[in-house]
Amino acid sequence: MDTTRQQKISRLVQKELSEIFRRETAKTRGTLVSVSSVRVSPDLSVANVRLSIFPSEKAEAIMESINANEKSIRYELAQQVRYQLRRCPELKFHIDDSLDYIDHIDELLSKDKPKEDSPEDKD
Repeated sequence: MDTTRQQKISRLVQKELSEIFRRETAKTRGTLVSVSSVRVSPDLSVANVRLSIFPSEKAEAIMESINANEKSIRYELAQQVRYQLRRCPELKFHIDDSLDYIDHIDELLSKDKPKEDSPEDKD
């Protein structure tokens, strides 16, 4: 259970990181990176950030790039939140593949489901 302070910092980090990624992905056409959730540790030193990347085929390459630039992303975040936070938490990025998982489940369900007769076919 997160404390109120953890929740506030999580929302602040999510909002600011979303804006940072929006600005950066505007330069690369056809790629979208969104921050789906942020969880801050109880001591407020580490933020686990889940990223949803579209198209998912580029997810691994984009995550490698993000992890390689983690220090500069953290610095930019620190510049944005310097008046709200004393210390900017360390960022740990993870891929949020829940949308891909949902699509896979829908695909499996539609494959097993028999086709129903439509009202037009009965005439």
